Amino acid sequence: MRNLLFLTALTCAAQQPEGYNGIWYFNQPSKDQYVYKYSGGFATYPQQQSPIAIYAPAVNKTFFCYGGARPGEQRLLQMVSYFDHKTGTVPRPTLLIDKATEDAHDNPVMSIDADGYIWIFSNAHGTSRPAFIHRSKQPYDVSAFDIVVTTNFSYGHPWFVPGQGFLFLHTIYAGKCRGLRWSTSPDGRAWSESHPLARIELGHYQITAHSNARTATVFNVHPEPVGLNARTNLYYLETTDMGKTWKTVNGAAVQTPLTAKANPALVHDYQAENRLVYLKEVAFNNDGHPVILYMTSASYESGPKSDPHIWHTARWTGEKWEIRELTRSDHNYDFGALWIEKDSTWRVIAPTLPGPIPYTTGGDMVMWTSKNQGQSWQSKRLTHARERNHTYARKPVNAHPDFYAIWADGHTLRPSDSSLYFATKSGKVYRLPSKMTSVSAKPELVK
Repeated sequence: MRNLLFLTALTCAAQQPEGYNGIWYFNQPSKDQYVYKYSGGFATYPQQQSPIAIYAPAVNKTFFCYGGARPGEQRLLQMVSYFDHKTGTVPRPTLLIDKATEDAHDNPVMSIDADGYIWIFSNAHGTSRPAFIHRSKQPYDVSAFDIVVTTNFSYGHPWFVPGQGFLFLHTIYAGKCRGLRWSTSPDGRAWSESHPLARIELGHYQITAHSNARTATVFNVHPEPVGLNARTNLYYLETTDMGKTWKTVNGAAVQTPLTAKANPALVHDYQAENRLVYLKEVAFNNDGHPVILYMTSASYESGPKSDPHIWHTARWTGEKWEIRELTRSDHNYDFGALWIEKDSTWRVIAPTLPGPIPYTTGGDMVMWTSKNQGQSWQSKRLTHARERNHTYARKPVNAHPDFYAIWADGHTLRPSDSSLYFATKSGKVYRLPSKMTSVSAKPELVK
């Protein structure tokens, strides 16, 4: 309760930011020319929690949340806003809460219920800080929120299922293990117990996708004794009954929690190949089959020693997993998103060009498209950064063509300010205003 009162007081007392500025963050100094294991503008980080943006047709707006900061500071402000597709403008962003940390792992995720209320799930990195669930005071309105729940969770994935409520996949830190768990709620206020899904060796990272009543999770494993820097293997499970039953891709029910590395959810054994696995995105194709986007590399460290950094797709054909190479880039934390469209086009937006600071997080954004289920790809460069790498392109749920991806930029060798961007489906890139003198403004087209 003390932490809650402290954070609430900070939120109430803090002046609302004047514009869109992202958090700068680093992890694990490397004591070499690359400086950190990863670093940069991390407003839309990390990949193992989602979603951060949702298009709402009822009001023709894309709502989004991100990790903000004031220019010149590295103190995490959890921010909420929207893009109005009718006017082509954004309002001044709303400061949800000052999280009293520099850690971008605490960035928020969101959901929208059947009545249009905006739900923000404020993550905590481990157990040293509380996590929160907020609900907007009014439908489709981000100007004011109430704290509904104070608890602890990490890497949240809240999915609202009409007529049933919330299915919330998340991680709980317990000792040295990062265990995957899930819970449900009919109304966002009363929650079931947190059920264990997987706790193999030292734990997991996961990515998820949701379509109608179907929810998929893809996860790797942190093997003993090294843990997260040795992350490897690729696993897949799904549920169609709000977590009551978890099944493999071919429909076989499994007993949870999974506790052994060799189990029916295994897609590919990368540990046997001495390859690390960095998860990016999972989506369902028009046949209802999952497609996984991920990267493999030789080492967790920045620099050529980890080459090759190979982007893969794994597509379930209905009988087997078909694994193909998409492209290559130069850093494990080059994160990209995958869209599978109604005409069966596969689209990936990711920083697969080195950018101004090679072999560090991100680079220049590229749009990749495939018309033949990943057999071949065409590319289109979206950015030409001069000083700061672009990082963590994220996909809105039900993405509108005029707001198809959102990301940030930042210097990767030293702390810097960070701008936020979004891209259209056609490849135009816009920068959100870092300082606003009016209640709304049009984003700037990046030429």
